Amino acid sequence: MFRGRDPAARIRRFAGRTMGTGWSLAIAAGPADARARVETVLAQVIAESSLWEAESEISRFNRAPAGVSLPVSPGFAEVVGAALAIAEASNGAFDPGLAAIADSWGFGPGGARENAEPGEWRAMKLENGRLIQPGTIALDLNAIAKGQAVDRAAAALREAGAAHFLMEIGGEYRGEGVKPDGQPWWVEIEQPPGAALPPLRVALSGLSIATSGDYRRAVMRGGKRFSHSIDPTTGQPIAEGVASVAVLGRSCMIADAEATAITVLGAAQGYDWAVSRGLAAQILLREGGGFREVLTPALAGMLG
Repeated sequence: MFRGRDPAARIRRFAGRTMGTGWSLAIAAGPADARARVETVLAQVIAESSLWEAESEISRFNRAPAGVSLPVSPGFAEVVGAALAIAEASNGAFDPGLAAIADSWGFGPGGARENAEPGEWRAMKLENGRLIQPGTIALDLNAIAKGQAVDRAAAALREAGAAHFLMEIGGEYRGEGVKPDGQPWWVEIEQPPGAALPPLRVALSGLSIATSGDYRRAVMRGGKRFSHSIDPTTGQPIAEGVASVAVLGRSCMIADAEATAITVLGAAQGYDWAVSRGLAAQILLREGGGFREVLTPALAGMLG
């Protein structure tokens, strides 16, 4: 944690826009081209996983006819493999095949459309660097790609010799090492608007945190607000209940997907699933016009 710490180093800060949100980096020492290294990674992830880019790998896969086997980059193979693994572990609560459903609700680049059907993620095959389109699926990796981008940006910085930094994209964080004064990188977990709970702060050193919230994106229909989180079993936005889930773990990519799975599973099932995986998670529930906080044993133990 303290390896290479320079008490005299100054913290450089960078920020920009990506994936429809903002990114930021606070870094002590590290390479002179830190910004360029981060922006290179972000451009790569967009070229692989952005539904808003017509020639991205995901867009080309979604357009491909049934039976076509497409070569994919290592980065895209990694995120697809992780998405399928979390889908399997959560029995489909995290579902990477909901692009058509998301579009039908106006959450995708294709605009709202009718008669959308969920894709069957179990029919997908990722083999030897190739992804086979079964003809029944349109991928949506928005609930995992930001976390992967955080991990990959952090890896690019570490490869360049950086040991002490805090990388963030749209509220997903990865911390390495410590600040020059020896203090950890403290992050306050994001709360839904109107939640007046005591702030929960976590120290990130070799750890990531990802948050899924029903308040981040929504559409209005018939005077009612619908969350962007889709229940794969119904094809409908999830019922109000779980307002926010934050997961702390080594991989931001995995934590990102796990937070979504817990959100979709709901208060009781989501908590049980998180506990069964030993996850350090905070779950905020909407109750009686207010909010209630639930912590898994793993997170409660970390907080002392």
